[in-house]
Amino acid sequence: MDPLSISGVWLHTPQIHADARGSFFEAFRMADLNAATGHRMELAQMNCSVSTKGVLRGIHFADVPPGQAKYVTCVSGAILDVVVDLRVGSPTFLRWESVRLDEKSRRGLFIAEGLGHGFLVLSERATVTYLCSTPYTPSREHGVHAFDPSIGVDWRVEDAPILSERDAAQPSVKELLEAGALPVHSECQAFYASLR
Repeated sequence: MDPLSISGVWLHTPQIHADARGSFFEAFRMADLNAATGHRMELAQMNCSVSTKGVLRGIHFADVPPGQAKYVTCVSGAILDVVVDLRVGSPTFLRWESVRLDEKSRRGLFIAEGLGHGFLVLSERATVTYLCSTPYTPSREHGVHAFDPSIGVDWRVEDAPILSERDAAQPSVKELLEAGALPVHSECQAFYASLR
């Protein structure tokens, strides 16, 4: 697993074994994730979304603790997966990074607790799976508007993406800061340490 520029994000590019029958690869291995992150990830839930071209889901995050770590893969189609550092006090606060996840490369992305996550569907249809460290709990789940200029994600879209009503109404970073609703870097670091 390779770390990205935002701490708490790792990219896994599997070795794909192909022959006349098709292909085989290890999409996820807990021991590799634990070795890369230095702590364990409990698996509490697996989610699967199926979306059409132009759908944008996110940017979502959860209260820390316990937060929600995710391991995201695109099992069919292609997406632009985006991670945003929403941890107040982080050296990379509001930095974002994007990675293409698709059915060809079979790459997966681990996203630690406290980071924001969203994706845009690039193919006609895409199926995305998420392994999650905690179950979905509406009272702890939040979002920031995907087009907040203070983050400035380049979604690489020409046409307006398709957002849910909830995502279209998400607050700005400024509003979340004023409400004290963003994760705090030092609290996230303490939580990561508790998982060792």
